[in-house]
Amino acid sequence: MKISAFTFIKNGMILGFPFRESIRSVLPIVDEFVVNVGDSDDDTLEKIMEIGDPKIRIIRSCWNDKMRVGGYVYGQQKMIAQFNCTGDWAFYLEGDEIVHEDDLQKIVEACRRHLDDERVEALTFDYYHFYGNAYSYLDSPGWYRRAARIIRNSIRSYAPDGLYWHVLTDKSKISRYPNAAHTGAFIYHYGWVRSEEEMNRKSEYVQKYWNKSHQQIDYSQIDQNIIRQFKGSHPSMMNAWIPKERALFRADPNYVLTHREKKHRLMLRLEHWFGLELSKKHFVALKP
Repeated sequence: MKISAFTFIKNGMILGFPFRESIRSVLPIVDEFVVNVGDSDDDTLEKIMEIGDPKIRIIRSCWNDKMRVGGYVYGQQKMIAQFNCTGDWAFYLEGDEIVHEDDLQKIVEACRRHLDDERVEALTFDYYHFYGNAYSYLDSPGWYRRAARIIRNSIRSYAPDGLYWHVLTDKSKISRYPNAAHTGAFIYHYGWVRSEEEMNRKSEYVQKYWNKSHQQIDYSQIDQNIIRQFKGSHPSMMNAWIPKERALFRADPNYVLTHREKKHRLMLRLEHWFGLELSKKHFVALKP
C-alpha cells in the first residue's frame, strides 16, 4: 500500500499559514508529499525546500487570476497536486490543517483496512476548528464537523473548490459525493487562530477568487454560544506556533446574531433534543 499526501500553497508566510508544520505532521506515514507552490510574493518556496525531506516533491504553478468564480482556482490548484500523486490513497491537507501524532497509526490502519473494499472511495476525519486562541473551538452546524480528506486515487474525482471532492462514475458524467468511511482521527484546523491582521490580509488576497469584496474580520463578532473549551493536547510540533492564551475566547457581549446564526442556534437545539448531527457533509457515510 502506498499513501500520497498533497497540498497547494501560495504566499504562505505572508498569510500566516503553519504550512511547514502541516506538511511535517504526516510525513512519517506517507510515501510522498506533493506540494503545489504558486508564484508567491514571499519565501514560501524556500521554506518548503528547507524542510529537506526526500519525500517532498515540489511543483510550481501560476494561478489564473482571471478565474474569479466560486473559488474554482482553488479547485484547479488542488487537482494539479492530486493528479501528480502516485499512491493508492491521496491525502489532502490545507496549509492550516495539522494531524496529531497520536492519530497517525489510526490513519494508516484505516487506509489498509479499506484498501481492497472498493465501496470506500474516501476516508473522513473529525474536526477541531480552533477560534480566537488554541484552547477554544467552534461547535455548530455552520462549521463542518467531519470532512473527507483522503480519496482513493484510482477513481475519477475532481474538486469544484479547495474543500471537497466530486466523483464521476463509470456510467455517468453526473457527479456525486464520494462514499466514505471514518478514520477515527481528527484534523486540527488553526486558520482562525492566527492574528486578525494575518486573517484580514488573507481575506484581502483571496476574496477575489470568489468574486467577493473583502469585509473586515473581527474575531469578537461571533455567537458565544458555539464556542467550546478545548481540554485536549495539541500536536507537539504546534507548541511553538500556537498562542499561549488558554482561557475560553470571549465574543463581544453586545454582538447581534445574524439570521444565519439564529438558524444555527435552532439547529443546535434540534441536535440536542433528538440526537441529530446536522452539519453539512460533502460525502456519503457508509455503514460499517
